[in-house]
Amino acid sequence: MPRYEFKEGSSSKFWEINLSGSSFTARWGRIGTDGQEKTQTFGSPAEAQKEHDKLVREKEKKGYVLADKSDDDDSEGGGGEEPASNPELEAAILKDPDNVDAYLVYSDWLQGQGDPRGELIAIQHAASQASGTEASDLKRKATAHIKKYQTLLLGELAAGVKSEELSLEWHLGFIRSARVGQKEYDSDFNVPEMAGALLKHPSARFIRGLTIGMASFDGENEYGETVQALVEAGGSKTIQELFIGDFEYPDDTEISWTHLTDISALLKVLPDLRKLRLRGGELELGAIDLPELREFTVETGGLPLAAVKSIANAKWPKLERLEVWFGSDNYGAEGGVEDIQPILDGKGLPNLKQLGLRNSEFTDALAQALPTAKVLPQLETLDISMGTLSDEGARALADKAAAFAHLKQLDVTENTLTDEGQSLLPKAIPHANVGNQRDYEEEYRYSAVGE
Repeated sequence: MPRYEFKEGSSSKFWEINLSGSSFTARWGRIGTDGQEKTQTFGSPAEAQKEHDKLVREKEKKGYVLADKSDDDDSEGGGGEEPASNPELEAAILKDPDNVDAYLVYSDWLQGQGDPRGELIAIQHAASQASGTEASDLKRKATAHIKKYQTLLLGELAAGVKSEELSLEWHLGFIRSARVGQKEYDSDFNVPEMAGALLKHPSARFIRGLTIGMASFDGENEYGETVQALVEAGGSKTIQELFIGDFEYPDDTEISWTHLTDISALLKVLPDLRKLRLRGGELELGAIDLPELREFTVETGGLPLAAVKSIANAKWPKLERLEVWFGSDNYGAEGGVEDIQPILDGKGLPNLKQLGLRNSEFTDALAQALPTAKVLPQLETLDISMGTLSDEGARALADKAAAFAHLKQLDVTENTLTDEGQSLLPKAIPHANVGNQRDYEEEYRYSAVGE
């Protein structure tokens, strides 16, 4: 039962409250006595929760503080030795992750076990229902609560949060999304170790999003160990968004100095993935089977042929957005139009609406193939930017302008069009975006991003 105390002058009082379902029991009196006790019952758990939170706020405004934390206590926090767990209530949340009532029921149970996650759920839920100053106060209260109970809520994750190399977003008492990555060049932060610990931690049992930043500033930026750590942690049934390679290039490192490695095993342990973004080189994907995926992006300066074929033959029937950077053959790019023919045919892509075939050295060949591509009529946007589109390719597109008339946008920015090509395309296809173009050199044309 959470215990609040008030000590000022001759006053030395305590107040305790225990919420359980549709009722709560309060006990109060002078410290050192048994005090008085009263139980109140309400029409629903939500009503009991609302009154409970109101009373807690009233006590805090009067100066009551939790008994195990004084105003000047800035310790690592308490909150019990082990987090409580109720597989049945957790399963209800996993079945319907957006069901707030399932979280509130779990909150009641956790508070009954003395687990601070229960109160954190209640605070964050109240904040989501409030506005203005009240909402701000409740958000600050949630932050203070996490800090106070970080031993249980964070455990070994606390060091990463303190160094700002692990950032967390909390939602209804649990980690909703996280970013892991080294912050500075002299960092010794172990990204693989922290990433694996995160997925194993009870506070992340409902995590939705994971971003991996720089794995190492020292030498090559290698993600193999991080991927392995995530696999060994068992992956996640709840992660819907994954971004590996959240770094600035060339400021942090070059894309070609970053090694994504083989991520095929990781994809197998993320069954609910909805959005996947990868940045770097030396990528292996294996046989892709992601039944829930809606968005896939790979940003690279050199996409190997095996990865091109993995993407072209992937099983992702719900995919709505596909963006592929092919890169330069000087940095390992392989393949051409013939290798992405399944994509152009719309094979296994009934829901695809946005297609990006970017950063390519075969953009002119794409311009010849796209007007008759079977996938084109279902698209809303088409992006062939950052490649080597010449005026010859622009004429091929303009000659078949009717095929692109239904598009909301055709993006050909950052290619190698001369003034002639830049003038020709918008006249034939008004929604074509020519934007900035790179210098055209007949003997040496290259994709925008290689190194």
